[in-house]
Amino acid sequence: MMYEKQHVQMRMDLIRNNNKSGSFSNMKKEEKKTSIEEERFEIVDFSGLSLETLPSPSLNLGIVSKLDLSNNNLQIIPESLIARLLNVVILDVHSNQLRSLPNSIGCLSKLKVLNVSGNLIESLPKTIENCRSLEDLNANFNQLRKLPDTIGFELTNLKKLSVNSNKLVFLPYSISHLTNLRILDARLNCLRSLPEDLENLINLETLNVSQNFQYLETLPYSVGLLLSLVELDISYNKITSLPDSIGCLRKLQTLCVDGNPLVSPPMEVFEQGLHAVKEYMSDRMNNGGASNGSKSKKSSWVGRLVKYGTFNGRSQKTSSSSGAGSRHRHSHDGEAFMPEYRTIDGIASPSYLGMFSPRRLFSSPRHSFSR
Repeated sequence: MMYEKQHVQMRMDLIRNNNKSGSFSNMKKEEKKTSIEEERFEIVDFSGLSLETLPSPSLNLGIVSKLDLSNNNLQIIPESLIARLLNVVILDVHSNQLRSLPNSIGCLSKLKVLNVSGNLIESLPKTIENCRSLEDLNANFNQLRKLPDTIGFELTNLKKLSVNSNKLVFLPYSISHLTNLRILDARLNCLRSLPEDLENLINLETLNVSQNFQYLETLPYSVGLLLSLVELDISYNKITSLPDSIGCLRKLQTLCVDGNPLVSPPMEVFEQGLHAVKEYMSDRMNNGGASNGSKSKKSSWVGRLVKYGTFNGRSQKTSSSSGAGSRHRHSHDGEAFMPEYRTIDGIASPSYLGMFSPRRLFSSPRHSFSR
């Protein structure tokens, strides 16, 4: 323990000395530097020191712009320490043994990147909604059972939300108000449904809700109003049919549907590639091919799709390539269909990898589609 404290102090001294020696030379090189205050901001790295507790810092925490506490054995982060990080932009505490985050995290008004992956966190404090500058939230590999109900109303600058490998049963309705969100990764959870009104996610490019296994059975019709969507991964769920509105996703280039008991579209349509799937779904909308009990719901969406300019009531006849028997299927315009499954990214604490069974982390052998 004495060695750890000395190591921490030596690292702190090095940071401080580097900051002092570099600031004068930088001022000579760039006389019109933005401000002296910016040069005083420091990066503090305590990662990989096997720390169980944090030492009392001799540094003024108010000038820290990045704090890295990752890859330690921390079980708690003091409220008082977080409250003093008034100018922190990046906070990285991944791969520790944290069961919660301090409520004082709401004081970090300038925080843009927060990485809490690879811990044992069961819920995020509601005060996180006060971090309104937050752009990237990584909470992968935790024990999350829910997200704060109003998180989407407050974190309006969020561009990437990663909550894979948790125990989430649903995503709060407010998620649909994250108008700047570009990536939503909620794979490997226990999701039973997605919010109905997704159309406000006008900048969403990647949606991954794969490997919710027996829980996720349907997709909302509003998926067809995700105007910027490029990649949709719904593989390894229990989805039997795709919503017809998917035929209106003009920018969609990658659709992953492996491991679902899909009936609609039928297998022969999938074998022809993504263009054929889009055309089939568009035809169903045009012809009113709704099952009993869902026609009124589908017709109510047609007006919205026309309003958003994604559906014109006519089938778009385009040529598509047929790639039967191939796992990689490409249409003539370069769209990819069902690429090889990618492994989960994110870092988990080695001590707690055992909480995720191999069957969850590494999907079973690929099968085309089961009926």
